[in-house]
Amino acid sequence: MSRKVVHNSGQAQLFKNKYLEMLTKTDPLVIWGVYIPILSFVLYKAHTTILLPISTIAFLFIGGMLYWTLFEYLAHRYIFHWISDNVKIKKLSYILHGNHHEYPRDRQRLFMPLVPSLILATTLFSIHYLVFWDYNWAFFPGFMFGYLLYASTHYAIHAFEPPFEFMKPLWRNHQMHHYRNEHLGFGVSNTFWDRIFKTTFDIRKHKEDPDKAKELKFE
Repeated sequence: MSRKVVHNSGQAQLFKNKYLEMLTKTDPLVIWGVYIPILSFVLYKAHTTILLPISTIAFLFIGGMLYWTLFEYLAHRYIFHWISDNVKIKKLSYILHGNHHEYPRDRQRLFMPLVPSLILATTLFSIHYLVFWDYNWAFFPGFMFGYLLYASTHYAIHAFEPPFEFMKPLWRNHQMHHYRNEHLGFGVSNTFWDRIFKTTFDIRKHKEDPDKAKELKFE
């Protein structure tokens, strides 16, 4: 079920050290501004140094984006909502995601902060390279672009109403994940994997609450 403690203002303090605390916050424009040049360079390298054809790059890039959607679902379900009695795991889960459920209006923690994001991205690139080898120079940028779209969608859901009618179920899925049951509705950028793994909301049983949804929006 949803968490009992939800704050409509302010933000969680994750670290006592003010410098560490500062590194837990970021702005979406900073993340986009850093990653787009990096991903563009990696794609450029894939074509000019690795000598992958444009058609192959496009295919791998799209494949990386699609792969991200599964990664997003699994990470949200099994890491961000990791259920454990271990104190350290509880703390890690809270730092990664639990604080967002308690402070859903905190706009500074909807994107992973830059420094840990770059460290994690580098680690994931290395792991994926062991599988895809040189093809990863085209695959991984698609994966990371999928992340940027996911984080931006998450930000948008908390910022404004869905701009198009077809996006309403996506907004509803994440909003109900907050105020109805945090163990359902793990998809943020899409609901495909929720349908595959049967973690969607049944709106006949889980009624929408416009007031609760409004409380999730930025002030």
